[in-house]
Amino acid sequence: MTTEKYTEKNRMSEVKIQENEIVGFNKYDKVQRSFRVYEGGYAGIHYQQGEMGDEEGYEKAKRNLDLKRPYPFGLQGGTRTRDKTGRILTDKALMEKAREELSWLRRTYPDFSFGGSLYTTVVEMAQENSAGMRYESRDGHNGIGIRFKHKDSKDIVDGYFSINMRQFSSAKFRRMADNYLAGYTKQLELPEECIIMMPVWELTGKLKEFLDAEKIALGISQLKVGQKAFSDALTVTHDVSQAHCWMSTFWDAEGFVPKNDRKIFIHKGKVLRGYADRRIAQKYGVECTGSAYQNFQDIPDNGWMCMRVQTTGRTPKEMLGGRLAIVPLQASGGGYKENCEYAMPVQSSYLTDGEKILGRLPPFTMRSTLFDIFGKDFIGVAKYTPLWDAEMLLVRMEAGKL
Repeated sequence: MTTEKYTEKNRMSEVKIQENEIVGFNKYDKVQRSFRVYEGGYAGIHYQQGEMGDEEGYEKAKRNLDLKRPYPFGLQGGTRTRDKTGRILTDKALMEKAREELSWLRRTYPDFSFGGSLYTTVVEMAQENSAGMRYESRDGHNGIGIRFKHKDSKDIVDGYFSINMRQFSSAKFRRMADNYLAGYTKQLELPEECIIMMPVWELTGKLKEFLDAEKIALGISQLKVGQKAFSDALTVTHDVSQAHCWMSTFWDAEGFVPKNDRKIFIHKGKVLRGYADRRIAQKYGVECTGSAYQNFQDIPDNGWMCMRVQTTGRTPKEMLGGRLAIVPLQASGGGYKENCEYAMPVQSSYLTDGEKILGRLPPFTMRSTLFDIFGKDFIGVAKYTPLWDAEMLLVRMEAGKL
């Protein structure tokens, strides 16, 4: 019989803002554990919210072997610790910052009302087992997210912006706020060339779905291993490196850590592999990529991937080279269809030179397909810039009527 334990500790404090006023303070400190016993090809699992000693936890997990959850795999060893926690504000400092930034917003932009929150969060993850594994990860940041509404608007909310910082900087937040608010009342027309600029994660969900090794093996993915499906500018990795890992573990639920903390799935447009945990790898005879996510109440399942698209190393403005791009501010009611067509109504958006917001644009619908977005119309992904607090993806699309 072998044993294993997952532990997650999550601490968060939040100052809530509504209608230009601080209306509440929330705080929680949670811990959850998963005690796991393996014997005879089966897993017994006990999920515990709150504190519980190992002896009691493993005893309860042992009783659950009777449920016959199949798990015919051995345990991985290894020891490693990572701490990326920055300078987290105390609760007192968080409240002071909330008052300061809200006062600045009201004073600088009196024609707007604001809501949202300032918060701090720290997450500690650990996994240990009787094979000698002891992996630990700790990360945390300070965040601020602001909804805004102009006094002349009939909408409930006109827009939203947010920034996450391991060390809080009022200057960074205010530069972002200035960019989003100063040009809001300036109305512009849609440019002739529709270049969309938005955070990478907003467009990569369907791509990640199609990289599932099981779907590829069953032929229900639109991708195939070895297929040159996309632009030479597209390289997709699972990246848990020190430089790019954000609020995540560096290991998967089965204890796998990729070499150099990276695994390439698409290289210069060519599909190299799909992601698979040990169960999927064994079932379909494919490579195990260490893609099991931690299910605290059951055996691991496939699908964990810290997806990153390789950047060009240039800023958005450098990539645009004098052209203009559209930054969707409010976009909802659409997405990808099963045939890979993409359509998204954009209720509100900004025109930008890649660095400065120039004004607000009328509503429209952006349209494309998955293979065009990451193929012939893919411009690339800009390097991280604090002004946008993201690696921004630039792509040409069609602009239609809303």
